[in-house]
Amino acid sequence: MTTLTAAFAQAAIKYSDQTALIDGDGSAYRFSQVQELADANAATWHAKGVRPGDRVLIAMGVGVDLYASLAALWSLGATVVLPEPAMGLAGVKTAVKATEPKFFCASGAYVWIKLLVPRLWGTKLLTPKQHADAKPYKPVMEPDSVALISFTSGTTGTPKAIPRTHAFLMAQWKAVAPLLQSEADEIDLVTFPVFVLINLAEGRTSVLPNWKMSKLASLDPRALVDWISANKCTRALLPPALCEKLVEAQDTGSLNHILTGGGPVFPDVVQDLQQIKKHLEITTVYGSTEAEPIAHAHTTEQGYGLFVGQPVDAVRLRIVDTEIQVAGGHVNTGYLDPARDAETKVYEGDTIWHRTGDAGRLDDQGQLWLLGRVGDQVQTDKGVQYPFAIETAARMWPGVARVALTEHCQVPLLVVEGKAPLIDEWRARAEAFGIKDVQHIAKIPLDKRHHSKVDRNALRKLLV
Repeated sequence: MTTLTAAFAQAAIKYSDQTALIDGDGSAYRFSQVQELADANAATWHAKGVRPGDRVLIAMGVGVDLYASLAALWSLGATVVLPEPAMGLAGVKTAVKATEPKFFCASGAYVWIKLLVPRLWGTKLLTPKQHADAKPYKPVMEPDSVALISFTSGTTGTPKAIPRTHAFLMAQWKAVAPLLQSEADEIDLVTFPVFVLINLAEGRTSVLPNWKMSKLASLDPRALVDWISANKCTRALLPPALCEKLVEAQDTGSLNHILTGGGPVFPDVVQDLQQIKKHLEITTVYGSTEAEPIAHAHTTEQGYGLFVGQPVDAVRLRIVDTEIQVAGGHVNTGYLDPARDAETKVYEGDTIWHRTGDAGRLDDQGQLWLLGRVGDQVQTDKGVQYPFAIETAARMWPGVARVALTEHCQVPLLVVEGKAPLIDEWRARAEAFGIKDVQHIAKIPLDKRHHSKVDRNALRKLLV
């Protein structure tokens, strides 16, 4: 069985002179150059003592150094620890406590993190090489060894550490690959790191963000369009928040296709994008940190809930008491701390089902509709109502920018961000769903990871 690292090396030979990555500063790197940097890192870090099984925490921006470092460490058989970037320094501390890394790999200003986290003081520092002047190091990783430890976002509880073997990453590649297949020579603007890894293995050009993903709210929509056009991107893999930026700019640049996920993709956003460019193809992708992808759709449909389409071929999916549960080779089967498994794992013979925590339903065609998080439903005069069933409809109302269904003082409440003078009309429309209380708010808080999901915990605190 091959691994992603071996696939990188093969792609570096096959697509040697083609552009692999365009960094945020506009620098272009050929496939052969990325591999040379990885080989140089591997040789240098092996000399510094990195051995199979060693845990190495990485802290650096999204750029060529990150991907060359990943390839290098994996070729040494090391386990890469990736903190949750949206949590900042707190994410680093959580990752260090959970994994106790032996090495700390950082570049630029990130190296100073070592001084701010006492648990890192005893680790050895690794810094990426800027020039490929070392001999390649022969890969030693095994398919069943742990390649990566990443973390859940922590928006619904304490972040959980997720170990991923090389075999798991290969299964994820197999699950994602059909979504990225194209007869054209695509240039992809990629904001999700896993898709960059797959592009490197498949010989496809990836353009990296020239902005901080943690600062999406302040990104100038025109700057996003200009970056797309300057690099002649034909596709973009974006969270919904960036899709909304394109709508705000009323321009999609050179794009022919957008793949979006990482948060709910509402029909109004899809429709607005397609009004900007008539033949723009849009694919919505549903997944979670533990299982990516789960389902995808090339169309948007109206109905009870949020339409996310057909489950991918690689996943087994079922609905149990309204909750979506999944199993498959690319579905996480356990956490680094086994005590956390009881929260989300169901064991049935040789099958381990992952409880996503998302409520959903399958229609007569076997297509998946999301209803919201399990437990977020509210009791109204018209019966139980789930967030996405109401929010999908309410986003189409006049003057509504964003909306969230919640419960306040044991009463269903629809919170609306938009044009406040229209609140009486919103109240009249909400009554059709059995909701009598509507409140206007200046800004509905969103998640820190992709700025695309309502942060319901933060919203409840605001209401209090």
